[in-house]
Amino acid sequence: MSIHLFEAFGVELEYMVVDRATLAVRPIVDSLLQEAAGLPGAVVEAEGDPLFPNQVELGDAAWSNELTLHVVELKTTTPARQLDGLAATFARHVDRINAMLEPRGCMLLPGGMHPTMDPFREMKLWPHDYGPVYSTYNRIFDCRGHGWANLQAVHLNLPFTGADHPDDEFGRLHAAIRVLLPLLPALSASTPIMDGRLTGVLDNRLEVYRTNSRVIPAAAGLVIPEPVFTRADYERVVFGEIYRQYAPHDPDGVLRHEWANSRGAIARFMRDTIEIRVLDVQECPKADLAICGGITAVLRALVAGQFASLEELRGWQVHPLHEILLTVIRDGERARISDDAYLSMLGWRAGPCTAGELWAHLLEAAGAGDRSNAWWRPAMDLILSRGPLARRITAALGENPDGARIQAVYRQLAECVKANQQFAP
Repeated sequence: MSIHLFEAFGVELEYMVVDRATLAVRPIVDSLLQEAAGLPGAVVEAEGDPLFPNQVELGDAAWSNELTLHVVELKTTTPARQLDGLAATFARHVDRINAMLEPRGCMLLPGGMHPTMDPFREMKLWPHDYGPVYSTYNRIFDCRGHGWANLQAVHLNLPFTGADHPDDEFGRLHAAIRVLLPLLPALSASTPIMDGRLTGVLDNRLEVYRTNSRVIPAAAGLVIPEPVFTRADYERVVFGEIYRQYAPHDPDGVLRHEWANSRGAIARFMRDTIEIRVLDVQECPKADLAICGGITAVLRALVAGQFASLEELRGWQVHPLHEILLTVIRDGERARISDDAYLSMLGWRAGPCTAGELWAHLLEAAGAGDRSNAWWRPAMDLILSRGPLARRITAALGENPDGARIQAVYRQLAECVKANQQFAP
């Protein structure tokens, strides 16, 4: 079935499993999924390890594994016709998982990174089905670092139709996503702390993610995708170079798949979607879905030509967008945007501004008069007024926080995901 632009959405949320007493990561997701497979109505893939399934469908959401044994992913089972309502769906499944983890002395912890995890000592790879894929990644990249072993993201999947005019919808959507991508961490940064200390960077997850594939530079590129707008060009420019660089390290082609592309937005032609991957997980599904809703509203306006022509969107090269992204990774909503051409393209005519000011402008312009946006506005208003979660965590921690203070703040975040409420200290 063909799905046209913005007719449906796929959302994936990743959470850490941690010890309730110590908040240390607990590598038990394989046993969690094993138990979930026995729940009423559970559907397990016929292929794969029957003892340790990598995915269990439970009605409107599926639970699945990730690279490491302490991370569980929740995702929509099928594309959802609207984002509104998905926060409640995910919250129900968070409750269900927490109830199953409680007898094990564990719980889910939100946020894009664990604040004190030592990934070189604590990382354990998923050893079951797909184990060869993960072990190949580990052999090539050494996945013990933060950019592999300690990160939790939101993936927003935006379908396009490949029927009739196969490159039209993909090209328009890819052009819009590319130019908006540098601004996304201003809304979603949730990782100001790493190795038990505030680093001065608001989005440490992205900071380490953008360099974790340096052995294969083409894998992530510069995070911003190249300006290609047809499937043939994407296959040639993006996948062609990725596979060429992987070949000496992966002679059996274990990683020769679309998912070997680690850019901040990746084309998934096997299912006709573009998957946005730069978003940190927030403190609760309500915040995650509000961010997805706001982003979708602005992308819809960009695709419709509200701010700039398609030709103008397509004209942006990687490097100027990458420079903006680096600033926003570091400073979040306070990042200074001074590229006149970029601001003009997005309808801002008042000179240099912060990323937060630019988002307020974009959301207002894209959502003016559209009552369908009302559901995400309250959560987004808190983000715009008080900063992304990373800013609020930083304020709550204070200067030079010790271990006790870090634990106290992150326990509050664990309560936020349980209650599906935003962190507003």
